[in-house]
Amino acid sequence: MALTELEKMQAGEWYTCLDAELEQHRMVARRAVHEHGLLNPDRRGSVGPGLAALFSCLGEDTYIEAPFHCAYGFNIEIGACVYINAGCTILDSGSVRIGTGTLLGPNVQIYCAEHHHDAKKRAAGLEIARPVDIGKDVWIGGNAVILPGVSIGDGTIVGAGSVVTRDVAPSATVVGNPATAPSGSKTGQ
Repeated sequence: MALTELEKMQAGEWYTCLDAELEQHRMVARRAVHEHGLLNPDRRGSVGPGLAALFSCLGEDTYIEAPFHCAYGFNIEIGACVYINAGCTILDSGSVRIGTGTLLGPNVQIYCAEHHHDAKKRAAGLEIARPVDIGKDVWIGGNAVILPGVSIGDGTIVGAGSVVTRDVAPSATVVGNPATAPSGSKTGQ
């Protein structure tokens, strides 16, 4: 029996994102994200019930500022005491784990989808999902971009505006595009 596109996505195989079942899941996420964005300002950072229900895990004392966007939500695991600032986008076609005590600055972007390199296959919606793993007590500066398949070790600092293209060792500091350790600091990748 052939796998569905959702099953292929979850198995880390090539799948087409132009699929009715996947679109239904994205619509559920869009509704939850919309609801979250309409929360009373007195509840600043609180996670809306629809959004909380999407995540595979949501730790206590976690705050997600609006606006926030995710593709599916069900592939996202967030530890306790995490702070996600306004404008964060998580395109979670693959699993995304954000460890306890981690801080994401404004407009941080986390991508799991890698589109096909062949233009015709890319136009047909062919992509593959790569997981992103962010350890505990990580600080990711505003406007940083985390690319598919990247792991970021515990205690790491990612400078604002950085593009993380490769794994980052624990307790490292990385900056730039592509993100690397600044001269004279710990090796980050």
